[in-house]
Amino acid sequence: SCLAWDSETGEPAGPVIVWQDDRTTDIVRRLDAEGLAPLVMKRAGLPLDPYFSASKLAWILRENPRARELHTAGRLRLGTTDAFFLDRLCGRFVTDVSTASRTSLMSIDNCTWDAGLCRAFGVPIECLPEITATTGIFGMLACGSRDIPLSASITDQQAALHGHGCRRPGDVKITFGTGAFALAIDDRLGLHDTGGALPTVAWRKAGEDTVHALDGGVYCASSAVNWARGLGLFSSLDEISAFDRPPACTRGLTFVPALAGLACPHWDRQARGTWLGLALDTGRMDMMQALLEGIAFRAAEVLETLSRHTALNEPVSIDGGMTANSWFSQFLADSLEREILVSAQAELTALGVATLAAEGAGHVLTAPLEGRCLAPRPLPDGARELFERAREASAGYGELAGRLKRNGSTRAAENCVDSVIHTL
Repeated sequence: SCLAWDSETGEPAGPVIVWQDDRTTDIVRRLDAEGLAPLVMKRAGLPLDPYFSASKLAWILRENPRARELHTAGRLRLGTTDAFFLDRLCGRFVTDVSTASRTSLMSIDNCTWDAGLCRAFGVPIECLPEITATTGIFGMLACGSRDIPLSASITDQQAALHGHGCRRPGDVKITFGTGAFALAIDDRLGLHDTGGALPTVAWRKAGEDTVHALDGGVYCASSAVNWARGLGLFSSLDEISAFDRPPACTRGLTFVPALAGLACPHWDRQARGTWLGLALDTGRMDMMQALLEGIAFRAAEVLETLSRHTALNEPVSIDGGMTANSWFSQFLADSLEREILVSAQAELTALGVATLAAEGAGHVLTAPLEGRCLAPRPLPDGARELFERAREASAGYGELAGRLKRNGSTRAAENCVDSVIHTL
């Protein structure tokens, strides 16, 4: 999520553009047609996708008149939300290396802004914050009669990785929030051919080497659950905490949670959410069971992608609101075919920031991870294949739907009528 603001007054030039916002799809499509995708992957280690900050910052400069005025006046600041708050709280225009690694503008090899990428996206490099270590004294905050040091800044998923106690290569966690995000510590530098997983920076503590990680995400996890609740499929979380029927996938019903597209390893923004296998006897709880299974299957796809490039340790540590659902957590273990540790700590992202802040201030905060372990149970033959077929269908449908949308509604309607007549 990112924004623009005035360097003199600190006032935002407009609203924050959040990470799920896909308004820059056309910009990304144009840059892809110009052949930029291989350069972004080689230098930033990221696919060309609206998810990341670069195209959003370019959109702000192109579409926001106030941002253009500030740029002309030499007062424009562009950055992610951490840079805005650090500027306002401490008077320092900086961002930490883990956050910068998610913009598509930072070189993954040397952890500096890449001038070529900035030019390609149309983002003025002089308007970006300085890249710093994750820990250290960023500034002092006045708290009554005391000055409190602000001693750590890190992006959320990397904070959760630290909160999970992941320190060794292969240690891995999955956080189930709005989306589901898996990160694994990886000590290989310059790793770019990762088959859809993303090389990223975990953190760089003051005076220490950069710690790298592999990252993979699912765009919609709890957001898919909330969407279904808004449709009236359920009203209380208790309704979907247990099911008295076999898994929906074994009954021919599956759901692909591509409500905002497919992230790792497909990176397909056109894919669309899909239920397949609906019948006259399909009920609301059947649909919800399939929805939860689909989120678990997508998380398993992501973890499988990570495991092809680094050996993953067990158990897989998981957290987030959805993990309070014991049925979902067990089905996740079954889908992953790995033992999982369901954290007893509800706020591991906050815990990760707290432990890093303690280190940044010269202290040590130990917080042993506690929770319950779940062993995987075998899924019936064909369950994963059923989901894979459904996921392929969601991608194919999204491609056709996108083509129709781009061709215009009238032309699309004419083509649809012609197709129906031809079929008859």
